[in-house]
Amino acid sequence: MVFGSSLRSTPDMSSLGLLAVEASDLTVPALVGALILIGVVLVVVFVFASYFGIWVQSWLTGAGVGFGDLIGMTFRKVNARSIVRSKIMAVQAGLDDPAMTSEALEAHYLAGGNVQQVVRAVIAAKKAKTISLTFREAAAIDLAGRDVLESVKTSVYPKVIDCPPRGAVKPSLDAVAKDGIQLKVRARVTVRANLQQLIGGATEETIIARVGEGIVSAIGSAASHAAVLENPDVISKAVLAKRLDSQTAFEIVSIDIADIDVGANIGARLMADQAEADTQVARARAEGKRAAAAAEERENEAKVEESRAALVMAQASVPEAMSEAFRTGKLHILDYYKLQNVSADTEMRKSIATTGQSRDSLERKNA
Repeated sequence: MVFGSSLRSTPDMSSLGLLAVEASDLTVPALVGALILIGVVLVVVFVFASYFGIWVQSWLTGAGVGFGDLIGMTFRKVNARSIVRSKIMAVQAGLDDPAMTSEALEAHYLAGGNVQQVVRAVIAAKKAKTISLTFREAAAIDLAGRDVLESVKTSVYPKVIDCPPRGAVKPSLDAVAKDGIQLKVRARVTVRANLQQLIGGATEETIIARVGEGIVSAIGSAASHAAVLENPDVISKAVLAKRLDSQTAFEIVSIDIADIDVGANIGARLMADQAEADTQVARARAEGKRAAAAAEERENEAKVEESRAALVMAQASVPEAMSEAFRTGKLHILDYYKLQNVSADTEMRKSIATTGQSRDSLERKNA
């Protein structure tokens, strides 16, 4: 009996296996659920820890950027800290521009703009109290590739530009007055940024080129260099009257002539060059005339030689004519001898006359 009762009290091995299987089936989903819950909690804690500080700043300053907005910026790949700090700066500065919303700041950031630079520029314009600049205008200027904050500073504090600029090929602007004297001028142009024409307006290079052209034109129209040296502001007035800052990103405040030096006498140099050119032309003409005279002389010498040849031919035909006269009886031997005597007498007289002339010349030299 005892043995039988002990057998009944012993648990069945199959029942124990079923219980183990049921316990394992219940444990796996619980573990999976627990792991998922822990992961969610960790993600929430991480996100909360990442954005808690900046969300507190936004809440305390009244920037109006919610926790959900911060998470949305992360998914949109927007730098949330840059947006919140920009919004805080705008709120603290008292900007009441309705266009400066978190969505507008995000859109400008996604467009490749510098959000904080734009906000600083709008704040600087408001503090200046003389510049009207909205967020939309500042954002457009920034997207156009201009430094909007530097432009606002230039509008508040005018900028001085050297003309010609430093490092240029020529250190001065060279111009010639009507009297032919060259003047070397260096000027300084004070400009203020024109925010309304900053987009699409010409840059400093255009201002420098226009001012340089105006200075050269003003000096060229002057009657003499002395008048320019006595009154340099004539140049400034003439240049300012031309409104050289039209269609540019700057407004010319003043043009100051920093230095004027007297250069070379271009008029005298040009006259000397012209005289040298005239001399060369005259020499060329004289050389042409000399060559023509030499050619004519050669032609005359050729004619003389032709005449001598004709004379020799004529003299050669004389004996033939005489022999023909002898054969025909038109010339007798006595007549021939008479001609010979006359010819000999003529030659003798020529030699005597030549000898007398040589003696007279020697006597004159000795005297």
